[in-house]
Amino acid sequence: MEVANARTVLKRKRNDAVESFENGTYAAASVDLSLLEAVEKSQTAVEVLDLKTLKKLVLAFERRLRDNIEARLKYPDQPDKFADSEIELHEEIQRLKTLAGGPELYPDLVNLNVIPSILGLLSHDNVDIAVDVVGLLQDLTDEDVLEDNDEPARVLVDALIENNVLELLVQNLARLSESDPDEMAAVYATLATIENLIEVKPAVAEMVCERTKLMRWLLGKVKVREFDGNKQYASEILAILLQNSAANQRRLGQMNGVDVVLQAVAMYKSRDPKTADEEEMVENLFDCLCCLLMPLENKERFVRAEGVELMIIIMKQKKLAYGSAIRALDFAMTKYPPACERFVDVLGLKTAFAAFMDIPMSKKNKKERYQEELEERVISLISSLFGGILRGSRRDRLLSKFVENECEKIDRLMELYIRYSDRVKAETERMNQLELDDLEMDEDERYNRRLESGLYTLQLIAIILSHLWSSENSRMQARIELLLKQQRITKEDIKDILQEYHDNIGDVDGPEEKERAQAKIQKFISAF
Repeated sequence: MEVANARTVLKRKRNDAVESFENGTYAAASVDLSLLEAVEKSQTAVEVLDLKTLKKLVLAFERRLRDNIEARLKYPDQPDKFADSEIELHEEIQRLKTLAGGPELYPDLVNLNVIPSILGLLSHDNVDIAVDVVGLLQDLTDEDVLEDNDEPARVLVDALIENNVLELLVQNLARLSESDPDEMAAVYATLATIENLIEVKPAVAEMVCERTKLMRWLLGKVKVREFDGNKQYASEILAILLQNSAANQRRLGQMNGVDVVLQAVAMYKSRDPKTADEEEMVENLFDCLCCLLMPLENKERFVRAEGVELMIIIMKQKKLAYGSAIRALDFAMTKYPPACERFVDVLGLKTAFAAFMDIPMSKKNKKERYQEELEERVISLISSLFGGILRGSRRDRLLSKFVENECEKIDRLMELYIRYSDRVKAETERMNQLELDDLEMDEDERYNRRLESGLYTLQLIAIILSHLWSSENSRMQARIELLLKQQRITKEDIKDILQEYHDNIGDVDGPEEKERAQAKIQKFISAF
């Protein structure tokens, strides 16, 4: 009750000051107008931001902080007695924001040992003071402010982390009420500060999840049905935390994160987002889902939570999330046979091959590159199906898709083969020309550039063709041979693509897995 009273008094005093100035009552109180003019002139003069100014600002802040602590200790049950000191402390915190104009002074700020005092205010009994500090931290760590100031930025961020900024920010986040506009803005500023810290020091992404309950708070936020700016930002921060951290991916999976993110995207299975911000949030949520689907144990959770069925429903609806659902399925089925088997069991083949034959044009995104990305995802998805379903009736159902309607899907596959092959050839010729112009490239760079131009998708198409050929189905083999002959493509061309893929298989999953994968490709080469 005392804290609530203190906040009310502080807000009332601030508002009274503004109103009295607007109503002209300051002049009526016989204030010396010449004195007011002098003050006004002094405020318009721009003070040079240097070490001397920094020390003055810090000293004034420390003095106001001490006054506030003393007033609160002396009159703990009388908010009116310490409200003035709180207003003065608020004003000093606002003045500290000018330091964002001189990031080169951050090492001096740290050396003055004021960081612990500033961060201590995140636990202040008056939430308004904590809100002020959050705003200050956001300003000091702003990306535009820290640009070209790498070393001062690192010094500040290291000092903040050493003084428990992550723990204090997240603890304060838990007590902010988004029904209050100031506190709602402080939630956004808190997330912005955490993003800024990660930008300077990427290791913060794992630190903040190890040391605080931020992930649980973010999950709670994206779970809420109503959309607002903070929900959108929460989805973005969650995606940032997951994108390069297997530890965070596993951690969120253990918190029932797969199920929560599936519930969040399920809201858009049959409707499109209403605004550009909401659309961005949906993309962020699918980014989170795809990152979550990297560890094997989360793929299992995805299948158990009926994620495969949900993605098929989203694809059938052909709304904005259509492409994102294909991407999520591709992540789920890569090197995980149970997801592939579930996909076939719940009649996903019809939906997948409908997309393979004709990628639907997005109403909101008609860019050619968007269509190509979807095409590449569907090819990858079909390749994953062949890799995950090796025998039995499911395999027969998959293969039969390429025989129906007079082998139209083999025709489509060959059409894609030619398109991607031409694209890779064009990139190879372009690189050869660059080398003639004395721009040297090593083999790795050449290979990566060819991968980006479509070589990886071409390799997947060659692998799918190999699965079809190795099935020893006479109709499929005859169709492939006919199309190769018509397009003047030889089996050697396909074998060359497979050989290059074979030679570049990495050992990320261990030497045994590499050997197994290479043996499989070698078998395809021999079959041709």
